Order: sequence, then C-alpha cells, then structure tokens
Amino acid sequence: MKYYLIAGEASGDLHGANLMRALKKQDALAHFRFWGGDLMAAEGGQQVKHYRDTAYMGFFEVVTHLPAIFGNLRFCRQDLADYDPDVVILIDYPGFNLRMARFAKKAGIKVFYYIAPKIWAWNTRRAHKIRKYVDKVFTILPFETDFYGRYGVPVVYSGNPLMDAIENRPHKHEDFNDFTERNKLADKPIIALLAGSRRQEIDRMLPDMLAMLPYFPEFQFVIAGAPSFKEADYAPYLEGTTEVSVVFGQTYNLLEQSHAALVTSGTATLEAGLLRCPQVVCYKMWGGGFTDFMAKKVIIKVPFISLVNLIMDREVVKELFQSGFSLQSLREELSALCFNEAYRKQMLGDYEELALLVGGAGSSERTASAMWAALRNQEDALL
Repeated sequence: MKYYLIAGEASGDLHGANLMRALKKQDALAHFRFWGGDLMAAEGGQQVKHYRDTAYMGFFEVVTHLPAIFGNLRFCRQDLADYDPDVVILIDYPGFNLRMARFAKKAGIKVFYYIAPKIWAWNTRRAHKIRKYVDKVFTILPFETDFYGRYGVPVVYSGNPLMDAIENRPHKHEDFNDFTERNKLADKPIIALLAGSRRQEIDRMLPDMLAMLPYFPEFQFVIAGAPSFKEADYAPYLEGTTEVSVVFGQTYNLLEQSHAALVTSGTATLEAGLLRCPQVVCYKMWGGGFTDFMAKKVIIKVPFISLVNLIMDREVVKELFQSGFSLQSLREELSALCFNEAYRKQMLGDYEELALLVGGAGSSERTASAMWAALRNQEDALL
C-alpha cells in the first residue's frame, strides 16, 4: 500500500520512523512519501520536506510566516493529490495536519491521526472537526482515549511510543563513566539542557538556561543537540565559555546520566520523567503581556503544560511558564533539584508511578498492526 505521512517536528519524526519500521513488517509492499526528518528518511521512501523548514511556533512567529505556511499547505494538497495514497497518516502538528485531514477526506483518502492533537488543552471544539474528517485516531496517552471517546471519535490506544524509543536506545546499559568517556566530558555531575528542537525555542530558552552556569560550578552543563542543528549552530550561544558541551543523538543517554535537567515544555518533559531525571520545566513565548494573557486566559484549557503533570494529574515537576518564569525562580528550582535530597526522592518516586501509567514498550508494533487491520478491512470490503 501507499502511505503518506506528515510530521512537523523532531518528536513526530522519531515516532513516524518507528511506525514506518513497524508498518513494513505488516506490509511487505509498503511505499512511503512523507514530510518529516532524518529518522523517517532513514526508513526509506520519498521525503517531501524536512520539518526544520516547516515548523513555526508561538503567536507572532505564525503570523509573520503566514505566507510560507499557506504556501506549504497549497504544495502539500497538490503533492498528496498527485501521489494518491491508500492512507494519509497525520502525526501531531495539528495546525497544519487538521487542514490536510479535511482535504484528504474530501478527496476520498483514508485518514488516520497518530499522536493525536492536544485539543483537550486548548481547543476542544476541534474534536467535532476530527470526528468529521478523521477515520481513526490513535492516541498515546490514556486520558486522551476517554476524551476523544466522549466526542464519538473512533479511537484506539496502543501505548506510548516513547517507551519503544527508550527501550531501543543505543548504549542502553552504559554507566556514567562510560558515557562521559565516550563523549569526552568532565568527571563532574551533569545538568542537562533541553532547550527545544526549533530555532525559536532555542533562541528564547537557551540563553536563560546558560545563565545558570556561574551558580552551579560543581556541575557541568551539557546541551542535548537538536536533531536538525549542528555544533556550529550552538557556537553563538556559547561565546566566551568553554565549560558547556553539546552532544547529538544521545538525548536519552544524557538524561539517564544527568543529575538534573532544564527542559522546555513538550515531549522532552515526559522523556525526562521516564528516564528518571529530576527536572524543571521552563517555557516562555515572545509577545509580553498580550501573549501571556492569550496563553493563560484564552488558549490553554488545562492546569499544566508538561505531560508529566498532565498524566499524573498533579504537580510532580515545577513549571515555570511565561510570567512565572524568571532567572531567579529558575535558579531556586534548580538548586532544589541538585541539593534537596528529600525533594529529589519525592520526584523520583512519582516518576515510578508515571512509568506504570504510561505502560511498557511495543506501542509502535501495536499501532502498526491496528492500522494494517483497519486498512485490510477496508480493502476486503471492496472485494
């Protein structure tokens, strides 16, 4: 069968690649065309665009890039129509993908949504649109299944694919010494910096994270390099210091070996939790008071911004968001993570409960199997 996949960020590229690999086990004749990244490209098929060229975030970034966004939508519609796949698989990236769902459905193409849009957080009305334009939603969080079910959306839950990626990571059994020697790091405890995978996030968050260096001289700071970045991309942020290292393609290993982490909101917060790394979630958008008002009063419909806290339905990790973020608050929270053993022990205990709620590995295989069954049923119905 012919599969058209659309992923718009690093986490979507990771899960899309794992899904493609699993689909090939179900369908020996699978052919892929996709929007994604390097990991999906490694699985074969035809890459249309890389996510680094299509990802925009925040109110002002979206507004200033509207011509490019609309141009990408027009291009994708034509490319999808020309390819004429058996199914389009949308991976997160809701602002773009929900528009493509509408187009694909009207064109008579089967539509699956994988890594379901987080509309429970900011726009619940979109559930009606998903019910209209999506044939089946494959969720990765238990509470999402109940949410979509209430709106009559056909939904399948087969676990969280992060567990697959964590289970299959390289150097899974190495210790701290192995990790530091392999990456030529100092023999000092590590504070990991996960500033995001997009230029806008890194521009906003990394300078503030690096401002913590003078206050924690007994630690080494290590940046988790974004998949679409190179070491030279980080050089402007590191001018004047030789005390910060960057490692690429090893975020899981880095989190596993770190004493604490500064993490932007997103999938990385759940990754840090599942790898038992104490963290503080920090996030801010440009736009000052107006953006703060829009985020808190209009857009966000849930009490937390991190997946850890949302899944646990309580504050497990501290969230420093918008006006609640400052260098002083970041310093105080990082100090607690590094030196308050009771605080650390409580968070690590909560992480154990988190892992039980998320479940074990095998999600990508189960999702691919469910997708293949749904596609075969459709094919059988036409015979």
